[in-house]
Amino acid sequence: MLSNFGNEILLAARLLLGGAFVFAGLRNVQNATFLTQLMTTRGVPQARLMLWLGIVLQIVAGVLVISGVWTAAAALCLALFLIVATPMFHNFWDHQGPERASRINGFVGNVALTGGFLALAAQPL
Repeated sequence: MLSNFGNEILLAARLLLGGAFVFAGLRNVQNATFLTQLMTTRGVPQARLMLWLGIVLQIVAGVLVISGVWTAAAALCLALFLIVATPMFHNFWDHQGPERASRINGFVGNVALTGGFLALAAQPL
């Protein structure tokens, strides 16, 4: 029965996955100063430039995923982005207590998102 709704389910997946990254990119614009400082303390070279490249990637690839244009390439770019960004921003191993639990949740969420993008990239469109 679900196969009758395959296109609609795939559209919903693209909207949810891509939309989350458009939103995240726009939110990161507002937090650029803080995120640049955080990335600098984590040893990222040219942290400001890397942050802005990441923001552009999140927004552009998110829009491409939503629109269904170059979906596989955009989904793979976002999966790679998550693989790089997740240990940097969700470093649960450096924290204890509630902060550690929060970071673990973010880490696991990003692992799941990576899986979603890989599945989306594998879909024939």
